Amino acid sequence: MSALVDSSPAIRAAQREFPGARDYLAACTTGLPARATRAAVIADLDAASAGRVDLASYCAAVERSRALFGTLVGVGAERVAIGSQTSVAAGLIAASLPDGAEVLAPEGEFSSVVLPFVHAGRGIRVRTAALADLAAAVRPETALVAFSIVQSATGEVADAAAVVSAAARHDALTLCDATQAVGWLPVAASDFDAVVCHAYKWLCAPRGVAFLALSERLTAALTPVHAGWYAGDDPWSSCYGVGVELADDARRFDVSPAWQAFVGAAPALELFASIDPGELYRHATGLAAAFRAGLGLPEPARASAIVTWDDPDGCDLARLSAAGITASGRAGRARVAFHVFNDGEDVDLALAALGR
Repeated sequence: MSALVDSSPAIRAAQREFPGARDYLAACTTGLPARATRAAVIADLDAASAGRVDLASYCAAVERSRALFGTLVGVGAERVAIGSQTSVAAGLIAASLPDGAEVLAPEGEFSSVVLPFVHAGRGIRVRTAALADLAAAVRPETALVAFSIVQSATGEVADAAAVVSAAARHDALTLCDATQAVGWLPVAASDFDAVVCHAYKWLCAPRGVAFLALSERLTAALTPVHAGWYAGDDPWSSCYGVGVELADDARRFDVSPAWQAFVGAAPALELFASIDPGELYRHATGLAAAFRAGLGLPEPARASAIVTWDDPDGCDLARLSAAGITASGRAGRARVAFHVFNDGEDVDLALAALGR
């Protein structure tokens, strides 16, 4: 058996909320619904099918989710906009950059982070650098640095402090995609001008729930190009006409919420907000470290819950799949992820499937 530190009582309690998690090593692809999320979604469907649609409860789920995400990343709810996709949030920021602006991004960055800038027009240019060299690549003409704090394809964790420091020296904005981070890696939204996070991966919410945490500086600079009724100061009084007064905080950048998805998101976010972030980090990275040791892989410069290795022909991924283990492959690499619902037995089963 893997030599791992015993999980804390809070981690063990959380694991009981995921009864079907054995052999599931793909939180980096999509998270699993906890018992409370499943129950909430089913109850909502039952109520709706019986003609009891409750719009007030939907709004309450949205606002509860907004506040909980703020808690997870250390900012108030007034700093958080809700949405459904990472690319829409990135597109909002792209629309507010000046003509001809330079955007710096890591090589191989996730498409939803960079394509809104690539196709923004108006002379906006996207320049790339290796993730390890990103901070050094910031220059005076850089208007924005857009990067995932945890890279999807490799699991590599960025030196965010160095990037933020370099951006500050050149008065560049920072956009951090924390989709592959929040839920296992502590992220402080106040370190960045914008933090975007789709909650269906490590936060185990239904797909269709995303958040954008904004600095005061960027909030003041953004144009609400996606404004709809839910961006109004009072959404239910903002359904018609051109004279709608938008919210005076980050809610002015809200898009209309996917109701049922937020019904499931609220209990998922409550679960993660109830666990000390340090415990989540130690648990996930401890399992990943044990798996790396079993494979003979070196530890990365910054610990990650995602482990990837070269698998150009897909043989290792096929071995994992044949053993009933759910993993994934990206960019010619096999990829596994260790989350709150995993334990040492998952490590051992994966190593056995790979003949280790």
